[in-house]
Amino acid sequence: MTETTETTERPAEQAPGVARSLPKYTGRLRGGELGALPVVVGLVLIGIVFQSLNENFLTPQNLTNLALQSAAIGTISVGIVLVLLLGEIDLSVGWVSGLTGAVLAVLNVQQGWPAPLAIGAAIVGGAVIGCLQGVIFAKVGVPAFVVTLAGFIGWQGLQLRILGETGTINFSFTSFVAELSLKKLPPALGWVLVAAIVLVYLGASLAGRRRRAAAGLPESGVLGPAIRAAALAAALVAVVSVFNAVEFNPGIPVIVLIFVAFVVVFDLVLRKTRYGRMIFAVGGNAEAARRAGINVVMVRISVFTLAGTMAAAGGVLFASRLFAVNQNSGGSDTLLMAIAAVVIGGTSLFGGRGSAYSALLGTLVIGAITSGMLLLSVGSDVRFMVTAAVLLTAVVIDSLSHRGRRSSARGG
Repeated sequence: MTETTETTERPAEQAPGVARSLPKYTGRLRGGELGALPVVVGLVLIGIVFQSLNENFLTPQNLTNLALQSAAIGTISVGIVLVLLLGEIDLSVGWVSGLTGAVLAVLNVQQGWPAPLAIGAAIVGGAVIGCLQGVIFAKVGVPAFVVTLAGFIGWQGLQLRILGETGTINFSFTSFVAELSLKKLPPALGWVLVAAIVLVYLGASLAGRRRRAAAGLPESGVLGPAIRAAALAAALVAVVSVFNAVEFNPGIPVIVLIFVAFVVVFDLVLRKTRYGRMIFAVGGNAEAARRAGINVVMVRISVFTLAGTMAAAGGVLFASRLFAVNQNSGGSDTLLMAIAAVVIGGTSLFGGRGSAYSALLGTLVIGAITSGMLLLSVGSDVRFMVTAAVLLTAVVIDSLSHRGRRSSARGG
């Protein structure tokens, strides 16, 4: 009888991981913390609608093309995530990507620099640009909107000057730059990568449990991590199966791996490091962060530096994908799509809330809409209007969830 009572009255922190996680998750939903749920539901609906309209939408070839087309814009979006977490905006990233792509093309093709060295110079150039804009914003006090709007205009002009009269510089199909988008991992190596990722995840989960136990904190149980590991394995198996099912040149594209690696690294930085916590703190309340001893100025400068760096990396991937850099590189809808992807993916415009994975999810949404429209031979006019509607829906959801969190914080 005593044993039964003890079991029934076991404290909540001792409950099984899944049983305890469900109430927490539903509580977050009621409080406005929707997370990636709307995006995942949206992706499923997009897949169902376009597959019903065109049976080629979910074919391995089309999905692989979708991933290839999303990698460059998604890489730029990773930097936008950091800026939005501060509650700021960077309007220059599109032309920064085009400018750094032009630097890469001139150094590699015209000046004969080795491709890795030219890529490094282009990325350093993006970092310098981002740092300069960050200093003007954080030190001088000019609003980020104005600083980056000036960059939007100025970097475009510098790009035109660097490209010269021809306006277009092509890369050889056999060049190192082109190989970034043409190269794929052998199918067998893709499965090895899946196994390695799942094992690393399990190892990290077990190490986390050991650290909690050593610190005297309640353990979460093994069932929750096991379920999450199984879900991760299932997702990775599905993705690799799609890439390996392509009839011609199967395997995971290297350019997609680069993009996903950026997402994972920045997610770990944001969630697991003191620097990441400082970014969230500054975005949530800059004055409170300053009073807590955080160097707000340096955080802001570093974030804009990283945004410029990621814009440059995206410019390199754009050049690789198109085998060329021209006067329109980084222009057109590059900036708008990069920002739209992050907002659609779930990063808040109000600052202090978001994830690096929003760049991945939002880019997939925009890429899926674009791919589906192209398969249906729908014009750009309709595509832009549909994308705008999706963006507006994401902003409305963000605003409503922000209002819900404020009401929850006030206790009603």
